[in-house]
Amino acid sequence: MRSAPYIAAILTLGVCACYDADPNRTEAMLSEISSMARFSVDYTGVSTIDQSVISALRRVDRSEFVPNEQRRFAFANQPLEIGHGQTISQPFIVALMTHVLALESRDRVLEIGTGSGYQAAILGELVYDVYTIEIVEPLAKEADSRLKRLGYENVSVRIGDGWFGWPEKAPFDKIMVTAVAPKLPPELISQLKIGGKMVLPVGDYDGYQELVLVEKMSETKLDRRVILPVRFVPMTGEAAQFD
Repeated sequence: MRSAPYIAAILTLGVCACYDADPNRTEAMLSEISSMARFSVDYTGVSTIDQSVISALRRVDRSEFVPNEQRRFAFANQPLEIGHGQTISQPFIVALMTHVLALESRDRVLEIGTGSGYQAAILGELVYDVYTIEIVEPLAKEADSRLKRLGYENVSVRIGDGWFGWPEKAPFDKIMVTAVAPKLPPELISQLKIGGKMVLPVGDYDGYQELVLVEKMSETKLDRRVILPVRFVPMTGEAAQFD
């Protein structure tokens, strides 16, 4: 495996792109995602993002999910600040994390880290129900209002500590965590169905992090695969005590 700095270079391709004046800015973003998938296949094992995921990315207007001052960069292939020390993930990472979960239309999915609601909207385009938790109250309220305005009736937003999941709605077919955890959260594992998958970044808040795909084979056995080195904002709340 190549070094993390090389991966960091991969994940910042396109950071200077600005598509505000491009009528086909979404297509330009999707083209960069496809190119990056081919370029990073030696790490991820993913040469092509599933067309259902690409279609969902095409339908969701990323500019709806970024602050006004960031809208001119909304379709650049880079993370953007959304306030409160949080970010909206890079489109390639959104596409990759969504792809590796192998979502099915009847899935019930838990997302940890709602942020502005962009990833929840992508999931909402693809599955039956999405339950998403955000620990930062203003972000959660804004995301809930935004998702309702955009018509995502199958997405439920909760204010709370994602480390503990959403036990009343468990079990889940798939779980996605969009902030780095110091270890696999045991409550989330317990809320995942047998045969279900979870994707999350794991590692040091200020050091090495890996995007990991976990499949729950039984109540006592997990299959764990590292996808690639990444950089995410930290999971706060209960998770911070383990860092």
